[in-house]
Amino acid sequence: MAGEGGLENRQDSLSIEPPEEKTKVLGSQVWRVIPYALRYPRRLLAGFLGNACARIVDLVPFVAIGWAVDYFTSDVMVGPMFIQDVVTSIHSEPAVGYGVMIFTGFVMLAFFQGVSEYSWQTLGYNIQHDLRMDATRSLIAMEASYYDMRQTGQLMSVLSSDVNQLEDVVSDSSTSIIRIVFTFLTAFVILASMSLKLAGILFGPILFIIPCVYWFSTRVQRKYRKQRESTGDIHAVLENLISGISVVQAYNAQVWESERVARESGNYRDQAMGASRDRNRFLPMIYVIAGVAFGLLVTAGGWLASTGEISTGELVTFLLISTRMTMPMFIFGILINQLQRGEAAAKRVFATIDLEPTIFDEPDAIELDESIVSVEFRDVHFTYPGTTVKVLGGISFKAEGGDFLGVMGHTGAGKTTILKLLMRYYVPDSGDVLINGTSINEFTLQSVRDKIGFVSQEPFLFYGTVSDNVRYNQQSTDQELDAALKLAGAWDFIQELESGLDTMVGDRGAKLSGGQRARISLARALLKQPSLLILDEASSALDAETERKIQQNLLASGSDRTTIAVAHRLSTIRNANEILSMVDGAVVERGVHDDLVAANGIYASQWTIQTGDMAGLTSTASDS
Repeated sequence: MAGEGGLENRQDSLSIEPPEEKTKVLGSQVWRVIPYALRYPRRLLAGFLGNACARIVDLVPFVAIGWAVDYFTSDVMVGPMFIQDVVTSIHSEPAVGYGVMIFTGFVMLAFFQGVSEYSWQTLGYNIQHDLRMDATRSLIAMEASYYDMRQTGQLMSVLSSDVNQLEDVVSDSSTSIIRIVFTFLTAFVILASMSLKLAGILFGPILFIIPCVYWFSTRVQRKYRKQRESTGDIHAVLENLISGISVVQAYNAQVWESERVARESGNYRDQAMGASRDRNRFLPMIYVIAGVAFGLLVTAGGWLASTGEISTGELVTFLLISTRMTMPMFIFGILINQLQRGEAAAKRVFATIDLEPTIFDEPDAIELDESIVSVEFRDVHFTYPGTTVKVLGGISFKAEGGDFLGVMGHTGAGKTTILKLLMRYYVPDSGDVLINGTSINEFTLQSVRDKIGFVSQEPFLFYGTVSDNVRYNQQSTDQELDAALKLAGAWDFIQELESGLDTMVGDRGAKLSGGQRARISLARALLKQPSLLILDEASSALDAETERKIQQNLLASGSDRTTIAVAHRLSTIRNANEILSMVDGAVVERGVHDDLVAANGIYASQWTIQTGDMAGLTSTASDS
């Protein structure tokens, strides 16, 4: 049980959901969309006025029908004097005038409804774009540690389905709110002017919808939130499945993966069915209330008409408008349902937008305008967030312009962590990382990274061409591009590709070999012409001959460039000016290759294993 609780707590800490708050009838996060709508005042105003006018003219034909009925039954024109003048001015025969008036009402309805629909829909698309961009900027600004334990599918769900849900709130829910408000207000004014009693009979029962709304909202909001979470879980599982399809097939895990998707999809289904159950309890309540109101209207209206308190035409208008109000009442039920869905999506979207990175530029940070001529670690200690095991324990070293610093050690020794601290993906617990003798924290992140070329141990290529990947976010001439490719040892194999530099590399470079991806990634780093080159197992996928040629190219081309290379393969760092040998976060040996081999320590042991000199290894072991 303790283990299960620990897992739940860990998953909660990794959730992108905001802290749970007291359930509100219509939520609070969904209204944060309003400032985004205010960025487009013309579309907002056009949508509002267009919808309002559409709702008003929508009821005009029913009033005209009532007046026409009274004229047909009594041969006397009724209604305001200016309306009578308008009708007779249209045609000498009032029946024709009423017909034209009704037709005009529908034409105006079509015009205003078209303006409203276009304005709200385009406003929704603009807001959708702005929300997605704000959420994307927040995610891009987050430090690398944020992504270490989060699933890509969950984040993609926020940027896609949750943002789309909020667009629906703007384009559909907003028009529904205006439609309901103006339809009921216009109807009440028209009907109350004819008979206040009948208006009270019609609108009185509708007040009972309010407690129904409260009951529905407080019950279903949590279920919609869980449904949105389940959507993210499905995206995460599917993203993992598709990305790792070769592993799935290699381990014959198709059935196992199908069952995993089925579990997540089943969770979504159960949450959706629970919300649907509550929704379909709520909507019948509205129909019952509407049935009571309309039934009373017919009974009371017939009695008032028989006593002469209202005319036949006015009763017809009452009945027509009451049937017209059926749709807004039905929309009201859909609106509450849509707002609840929107609230669940809004919590996830705005939780993402509200993210605050823990690694950022200090207020007085300055630009690093000069080249990096020295890199120094002074007694650096570091522990990864959320863990207790110290990864680096008092690391100190210095590399100056033109130096080649090699770092070796077993898996988990802390080699790659050194590089991550240099890139400011993390911040040390204590100690200092210095660039040109100044704390790295005193420089802006962008200016430091502009001076660094970084090649990771798992080269990542974006979907696109070879040229797109090498030139990634960089301006360069064709000559500079060719030079970088030759330095990285990528020129020859690219010439053999069917389309050369225009060859599509596939998703994450899937159409290329590991060695080809590594060389393109190295070319991308070299195209920056960095003053500090960081290599994290960059040559692990290369054969020995290719690695040797690339090393010769780099040494010949970068006399002023500082290089820090992490490697398991010691041939990669054999020519380094200094080699750090690490064990469990500490530097246990340092020196040049020949001195370290002669010292018969850890480095010598690894060198002997890798070169196949088992006799030397046995001798070293017996001496120890």
